[in-house]
This record gives sequence, C-alpha cells and structure tokens, in this order.
Amino acid sequence: MTRTEKEQLVTEMTAEFKDAGAIIVCDYKGMTVPDLESVRAHAKEDGNKVMVVKNTLASIALKNAGCDTLELIDTNLVIWGETQVLPCKIADKAATTFKDKFSIKTGLLEGKVANIDTINAMAKLPTRDELIGMLLNVWNAPVQNFTIGLQALADKKESEA
Repeated sequence: MTRTEKEQLVTEMTAEFKDAGAIIVCDYKGMTVPDLESVRAHAKEDGNKVMVVKNTLASIALKNAGCDTLELIDTNLVIWGETQVLPCKIADKAATTFKDKFSIKTGLLEGKVANIDTINAMAKLPTRDELIGMLLNVWNAPVQNFTIGLQALADKKESEA
C-alpha cells in the first residue's frame, strides 16, 4: 500500500468515524474468509461497515475524528455504523456464532471508550425500528380492542334479531 493510498484510507475512515455512533474493535484470529464475508454481509444489510485495518492507520483516523484513543494491538476487525445499537448487535452475533474465533476487544460509543459489558448490554437493546413498532402496537391496541368489541356487539345483535 503506497503512502498516498494510506492517506486516502485514513481520510475516508476519519470522515466515517466522525459520524459513527459506535465503533467496535474485535479479534478475528482463526476465522476463515467465508466466515468474515458472512459478518460483512450481515453488517452491510443494516448499512454498517466492517474492515480489517492496520492498527496505526486506525489510530490516526480515530485521533483525527476526535475520538478517545484505543490501544490497538494484534489483528483487529473494526465494525462501525451511524447508530449505537446495530454495530454492537453485529459484533455480539458474530461473537456468539464464532465463539472460539471471534471476540469483542473494546469499542467506542459516541467517541467515548466503552467496556465489553456496555457493548454487550447495547447489543441486547431493541433497534430504533423495533422500538417504533412496539410504540405503534401500544397505540394501536385500544383501537383494535374497541373494534373487536364493536364487532362482537354487532354479531350479538344480529344473532338476537
């Protein structure tokens, strides 16, 4: 990789890290290429990104983005996205699917260092779309119950007549 390519990669990652709600750093040692591709495909479905990056380039991009510094050692896979929950869910799912080969090391939530327990807790939370669906169900329940009651009353009146 030439110096120009490295500078361009750092510039791109810096811009994306500034907008990222969560950046999760994972260890992927021992994973096969198809396993990595399945993690990438799962992340891409939700509009998140997954990349194996050099530690130095990732550190520079994080510093330029104004994020807290992370100690990046060994091999790292970085998962990031605009929301806080989805990258955590992707990392957690990969960690449970590939138990011996994939593990969450650390991460950043809104640019601040988060421990593994926080990342795992975020992975258990519902996404924005799931929350909206729950809210709509709550709002819809009284109307639905009212219409069911009216239909039962109509059926009763019809059977009496």
